[in-house]
Amino acid sequence: MPQIAQLSETFASQIFWMLIFFGIVFFVVGRGMVPKVMATVDARDKQIAGDLAAAEAARKAADAQEEAWRIQANQQRAQAQALIAEAKADAAKVTEGRLATADAAIGARLAEAEDRIAEARNGALNEIETVAAEAAGDIVLRLAGVTVDPAATRAAVKEALHG
Repeated sequence: MPQIAQLSETFASQIFWMLIFFGIVFFVVGRGMVPKVMATVDARDKQIAGDLAAAEAARKAADAQEEAWRIQANQQRAQAQALIAEAKADAAKVTEGRLATADAAIGARLAEAEDRIAEARNGALNEIETVAAEAAGDIVLRLAGVTVDPAATRAAVKEALHG
């Protein structure tokens, strides 16, 4: 078979060219391109690690600033509450003073009104006594035909009303 006889001649030539091709590919790709790709991957990994570290540091700084802000906000809130409490106390004192003044004025007006009422009541009682004494005198005069002393009639009416 002639194909088998040619096989050793063509096979050796194919192996030779295959070794040359793979050698060139090995040196071009393996020695030239792969180290560059690996260097790029390493640089990218280092940059990602650096970015992650920077992000973590920024997060910690933000947390610290937030905590400082919370402390400051709490202090300001406490100061505001103290000012509000102080203002309420001052307002209560002012209101209490005004209420005391108004209470005193109302008390004085009430006392005056009570005095006027007492005077009016006494005046009304005196008028009632006078009218009752005059009426009693007129009744005695009409019924008995006797004139009674107005002072005695008044004393009798006073005793009947108060006693």
